[in-house]
Amino acid sequence: MLYDHIDLRVSDLGKVRGLYDALLAAMGFSRVDEDGKNVNYYLEGDDRAQPFFGLMTDPAHSRNGTRIAFRAATRADVDRLAGIALAAGAGAFEAPEDYGSPRYYAAFFEDADGNKLEICFRE
Repeated sequence: MLYDHIDLRVSDLGKVRGLYDALLAAMGFSRVDEDGKNVNYYLEGDDRAQPFFGLMTDPAHSRNGTRIAFRAATRADVDRLAGIALAAGAGAFEAPEDYGSPRYYAAFFEDADGNKLEICFRE
């Protein structure tokens, strides 16, 4: 894994929580630690030294051009995870397809706060 953790700012956990609960659990981040203002999603197991994905409440947060791309293991995983994201309320959804090359297959979407997300597979 190339990162330790991600702290993504959101204006309201209630607006975005359903998408991240569904998507991150499907990616193996099923252990949840929350305190009412912040939520951290950990990989399964007891090792707190593992990478995690956190949602941090910031009422002043506003959308920007930053995008977080999750890497999928296969094209089928892109399709599966994109379907989960769409069913969980992803907005600005762009269905999976080849982008620029048959070696880059991706789906693009946003959470309810306008944070840009992507699921991709590279060959």
